[in-house]
Amino acid sequence: MTKSALKKALKKKYISVNGAIATSATYIHGGETIRVSVPKTPDSRKKLVLKLKVLFEDEQIAVIRKPAGILVSGNSFKTIVNALAQNIIKSKLADATRPQPVHRLDYATTGILLVGKTSSSIRLLNKMFEHKKIEKTYYAITIGEMDVSGKTTSTIDGKHSESKYTRITSVTSRKFGKLNLILLQPKTGRKHQLRRHMSQLGNPILGDKDYGIEGLILKGKGLYLHAYSLKFIHPFTNEEMHFKDEIPQRFKKIFVDVK
Repeated sequence: MTKSALKKALKKKYISVNGAIATSATYIHGGETIRVSVPKTPDSRKKLVLKLKVLFEDEQIAVIRKPAGILVSGNSFKTIVNALAQNIIKSKLADATRPQPVHRLDYATTGILLVGKTSSSIRLLNKMFEHKKIEKTYYAITIGEMDVSGKTTSTIDGKHSESKYTRITSVTSRKFGKLNLILLQPKTGRKHQLRRHMSQLGNPILGDKDYGIEGLILKGKGLYLHAYSLKFIHPFTNEEMHFKDEIPQRFKKIFVDVK
C-alpha cells in the first residue's frame, strides 16, 4: 500500500490494529494484528422495487402478470424489464441472459406476459410469435351494440392486421347505453391493434383515451383490456403450455356473474 493510499485508508478508518481503529499516530512495535477493510463500492444505479406475480418459471422461460400503468420496456426507469431481475430466478444454463419480454402489452393493459431467460429462448420465442405459433386471448369491455361475433381487418403501419371477437355478455348502462364483455383473439400483432379494431367497429374499449368516442371516455379508471391467456408449445420441452390469468376485479364489478 502506498503512503497516499495508507493515509486515505487511515482517514476513512479502514485500518485497525489489535481491534482498535488506527490513526497516523499509531505506533507499530511488531506482532500486532492489523486488519484492512475494503468497503464495497456503492451501486450508483437506482433499483426498481416492484413485486410481480410469477405464473410459471423454468430455466428457459417465465410467465408473469403485468399490472396496469407500467411500460413493458423503454427509456423510463419504471418498466417491467427493470423489475424482472428481482422477481425471476436467474437461469443456470450456459446462455443465461437478462430476462426479456418477447412481446408487448400497452401501458394501461393488464395480463399475461411471456419472458425469455436465455438467449436461445428469446430467439425461439420471437420466431414463434413471428410465425403465429403463440395464441393470445384477451378480455375487453366495449361500448355500444355489437354482434355476437365477428372479424375485423385493416392495414396498420402498412401491414395487414386481423382480429376476431366473441361477445360473452352485455349489460345496459345509463352513461354508455350498453357495455359488452368480449373475448378477443388477435391473429396478427400490430401496435394498438385490438384498440384500433374495436374503435373501427364503433365499439371502443372502455377507458380508451386514444381511440374512444368523445364524451364517452371513462377517466381515472384505466383501460378495460386484459391479456387473459397464452397457448403455445414449449420450444425446448415440446409440452403444450396454456396459461390463464384471472379476470380483474374491476371487470367483475360491471359483470357480476363473471367468474
